[in-house]
Amino acid sequence: MKNEIVNHIDQPKVLEKMYQDNKVNFKKEFNVVYPEIENNPIAMVWHERLNYENNEISWGSPKELSFVIIASLLAGFIAKIPEPLGLKPEYFYPRNIGFIIFPILSAYFAWKNQLPTNKIRSLALASLAAVIYINILPNNTESDTLLLSCIHLPLFLWSILGFTFISKNIYAVKNRLDFLRYNGDLVVITILILLAGGLLTGITIGLFTLIGFDISNFYFEYIVVFGLAASPIVGTYVVQTNPQLVNKVSPVIAKIFTPLVLITLVIYLLAIMVSGKDPYKDREFLMLFNALLLGVMAIILFSIAETARSAKSKLTFNMLFLLSVLTIIVNSIALSAILFRISEWGISPNRLAVLGGNILILINLILVSINLFKATKNAEKIELVENSIATFLPFYSAWTIIVTFIFPFAFGFK
Repeated sequence: MKNEIVNHIDQPKVLEKMYQDNKVNFKKEFNVVYPEIENNPIAMVWHERLNYENNEISWGSPKELSFVIIASLLAGFIAKIPEPLGLKPEYFYPRNIGFIIFPILSAYFAWKNQLPTNKIRSLALASLAAVIYINILPNNTESDTLLLSCIHLPLFLWSILGFTFISKNIYAVKNRLDFLRYNGDLVVITILILLAGGLLTGITIGLFTLIGFDISNFYFEYIVVFGLAASPIVGTYVVQTNPQLVNKVSPVIAKIFTPLVLITLVIYLLAIMVSGKDPYKDREFLMLFNALLLGVMAIILFSIAETARSAKSKLTFNMLFLLSVLTIIVNSIALSAILFRISEWGISPNRLAVLGGNILILINLILVSINLFKATKNAEKIELVENSIATFLPFYSAWTIIVTFIFPFAFGFK
């Protein structure tokens, strides 16, 4: 594309078509080649167009702001459903916590992306079927399949959210990576909102306590509950209306945490050998081991997505490659421990669910590691890494559907 930009720099119509066909790649290649053509007036205009950053805070359109306010209140009311209906919190929240946020966020992106009515209807029916399904499962607190469904259902709802986010072209690698970036940016902004909310809560309760009013029960029952439910929605609104706020923060966080996680993982693996902990026979330790695996895998995907958006360096690719290799080692240990437990005690819903998830993660990690190794030699190969991530997302969604909706019937709701 670099040569095409240079050859057609005096043909605005051709440049515009190239930009519309692939905006991200066009911007990247244009900025690379710009020093060669910076004296061309058309190139100057394109440079300003592509790299202009608005430092002012945007509050979006009145319609969008109204949508967010109503959606935030709705999320709070959903979170308070157990009170008016007399439902036990221990029954309601494990089954329905995902419905407090994900359907509302899906509705937001369906509205923002102007999804066709038939797609909106299909997504709404899928969410409705999910809420009916999870709430009619037998209330057996000893059921492994019920627990697995409750754990995996939010991931299914997250998949629906992803579909609404990238609905214009669900096969485009860029769109899938944009969805991962959105999730990373949302986590950053939501944590900041929650920290600010926690500070406000402490100050407010303290001030009222000083004048003799104890509002803590009321504040936590209503203000805090509504605030927690609304925070991802408000965070999404901020990310979408002010991308310049997080486009610089998230890559920095990724660069800081990647080496820290790498060092921590090395020390942890050494500490496991010293401690004598055995994931082959210690079930609780194996569960924590898999939780560590999922966390590190999420950090790798987030870091790669952010690296693709920011400036690339050989050091960054080397650290990500080492982190992915170490994670493969962790995954292999966990996978062998699960296979050992299956050979000793047979198949159970938990073991099969973890086995399937670990196999998917291992295959994905191997592909990512191979392509990261190539990227350490040539930064342009980052596109191969992006492809290996984006291609695998539907497989995770498919396994989530299997565990959530098929496992309870396959194992007789045990």
